[in-house]
Amino acid sequence: MNDRKELIEKITERMLAYSANVIHFIDKNPRDLSGQILAKQLLRSATSIGANFVEAQAAPSRKDFAHYISIALKSANETRYWLALLIRTRKGNLQTLESLQRETVELANLLGSIVKSARKEI
Repeated sequence: MNDRKELIEKITERMLAYSANVIHFIDKNPRDLSGQILAKQLLRSATSIGANFVEAQAAPSRKDFAHYISIALKSANETRYWLALLIRTRKGNLQTLESLQRETVELANLLGSIVKSARKEI
């Protein structure tokens, strides 16, 4: 297996684990109305990160690849917002939320680097 393929598989696995952690957090989240709405927003944006990363791997061109990675990055930035709001309103375990926030920042930084690199090659 070549290095690029191994790296893609590693990143994909990391994003799957991240999405699973978000789902586990949501399943334990408070069930009041605001908690439910925030959980839906978080679930949508957080799982979109990995989905768009995977979609980018099948892109027919470098331009399309960069586009899908930039969508994943936008989803990561949106997820950071929802997590910050959950932290501020104390909706859920603070330690878990902060851990998810750190991983979201790391994924956003990774995606930002990939977008930057991909756009140089267009």
